Amino acid sequence: MKVEVLGPGCKRCDQLYDNVKTAVASLETSTGIEVKKISDVHYFTKMGVFMTPGLVINGKTVSAGKVLSVEEIKEKLKENL
Repeated sequence: MKVEVLGPGCKRCDQLYDNVKTAVASLETSTGIEVKKISDVHYFTKMGVFMTPGLVINGKTVSAGKVLSVEEIKEKLKENL
């Protein structure tokens, strides 16, 4: 599974990235989950993210413009396993 956090490096983007790392670490099946931080604005628009931070799981944008909680992220990850 490929998880991408989209953001230019702002505090909210960093918080989402930290929450994603925590959520992935807490999953029993965290093996094989790749988490990347992406700051390329052109990629944001390609993925339909016009407000950061954005969360993309397996090439599908699942959140934009808000910092999801660890629990919300875990649910998104489980939905996309």
